[in-house]
Amino acid sequence: MRKIVVFDTTLRDGEQAPGFSMNIDEKIKMALQLERLGVDVIEAGFPISSPGDFEAVKKVAETVKKPAVAGLCRANKKDIEVGYEALKNAFRPRIHTFIATSDIHMQYKLKKSPEEVLETAIEAVKYARNLCEDVEFSAEDATRTNLDFLCKVVEEVIKAGAKTVNIPDTVGYTVPMEFEKIISTIMNKVPNVDKAAISVHCHNDLGLAVANSLAAIKAGASQVECTINGIGERAGNASLEEVIMAMYVRRDIFNDVENGINTHEIYKTSRLLTSITGVQVQPNKAIIGKNAFAHEAGIHQDGVLKERTTYEIMTPESVGFPSNKLVLGKHSGRHALLKRIQDLGYDIEGIDIEKVYNKFKVLADKKKEVYDEDIEIIIENQTSIAKEAFSLEYINIVSGNTAVPTATVQLMDAKGNISMDASTGDGPVDASFKAIERIAGVQGRLKKYRINAVTAGKDAQGEVVVSVVFEDSGIEVTGRGYSTDVVEASAKAYLNALNRYLNRKNFGKKEVSDTI
Repeated sequence: MRKIVVFDTTLRDGEQAPGFSMNIDEKIKMALQLERLGVDVIEAGFPISSPGDFEAVKKVAETVKKPAVAGLCRANKKDIEVGYEALKNAFRPRIHTFIATSDIHMQYKLKKSPEEVLETAIEAVKYARNLCEDVEFSAEDATRTNLDFLCKVVEEVIKAGAKTVNIPDTVGYTVPMEFEKIISTIMNKVPNVDKAAISVHCHNDLGLAVANSLAAIKAGASQVECTINGIGERAGNASLEEVIMAMYVRRDIFNDVENGINTHEIYKTSRLLTSITGVQVQPNKAIIGKNAFAHEAGIHQDGVLKERTTYEIMTPESVGFPSNKLVLGKHSGRHALLKRIQDLGYDIEGIDIEKVYNKFKVLADKKKEVYDEDIEIIIENQTSIAKEAFSLEYINIVSGNTAVPTATVQLMDAKGNISMDASTGDGPVDASFKAIERIAGVQGRLKKYRINAVTAGKDAQGEVVVSVVFEDSGIEVTGRGYSTDVVEASAKAYLNALNRYLNRKNFGKKEVSDTI
């Protein structure tokens, strides 16, 4: 069996997409879940792009123990030196360096000849190899590169010491038949190709990232680069869950390859990412969308009741997708809750069960039924490692069609100090936001506001997602809050955005945008 190395770039290429930025603690939390998922390589960031990204790569490199940790570096000594400085304490550090090889990039972006680009690539790999044993080279915009020149680049960087050579479809331009030919040509024409792994990194501009990745694997590629939920610049990257489950379900076609992914962790990993970023996947998203295993049509329902495989090519359980078989309410005990938490795929050892149970009982008193999503929200809130400058202790609202909307809010800061203030507003939500701002001493401008019913029923727990631009810096941050009371959920969401902003402000904003 041929081992397919799974290279996850959620924390680098995925995080570069607008609205998906993560702070250091969020990157660490995501990296630990990727480790549980079983990825082989975690690309943790672009170290030279900002002090915050350098620190995030450094912390991830020092935290995870099983996967290799990679940092992206342009093909120059300064980038590579900074990259290695961030990675040097990793159990398995990898320097990932790149330069563009297509005519359009060489002429208009780099303003270099093919000979100069080849020399730069060779020197970068040699320099990186002097610092780090594991070096990956990427030929940016490979699918629009002259194939003979691409083969020459691959051959020479392998000679220079690259252990992995990546063939990126940087702008999502190729199609499966063409990409399979490109990879096959490299596998057959490059004389020393057996000395390195050939990798692929596909973007989804034409919706073909997963199909192209699978075609490359069939042609001989032994590493696939992807992201959770398919996030990434523009239309995103190849979706990890789709690539993996395609190989899993179609083992009749991919019968000569294997990978180390624990598919039962897929749904949990997806949920963690949406919790961190505040960006939901579309309902019909393959594998992890809420409708992925839903059947409404009568013919489909009849077929599934008789034999699940009539309309389900994989089981929800195979990807850790929860099912609402166990109904929990205010009369349920710890054992029932513990069983449901385990069924949802959470590691019991990492959870304070007593805290979760107490929160569960409070919620159960407000709702007739507590659903899986409710439990996940409680666990995520109780186990969050994000640093909070302020937490909500108390909120009281006075509102009505004959009253001036007024909010009284009590917050506790990180040192345990309690502050209370009140404010009026155009409505109870606006008043609560203004009261929070008065206590925190920070002014924000609400850009987006969205309410979702997380669970079913009139007593559903609500999810509020806000986007806030903070006026002293212009930084835009997303926040989320949950409650059966929509005003409380709104206050929690605004406070979540404020805490994320205060964390992010300490590390500055990215300045470098060159990517593969």
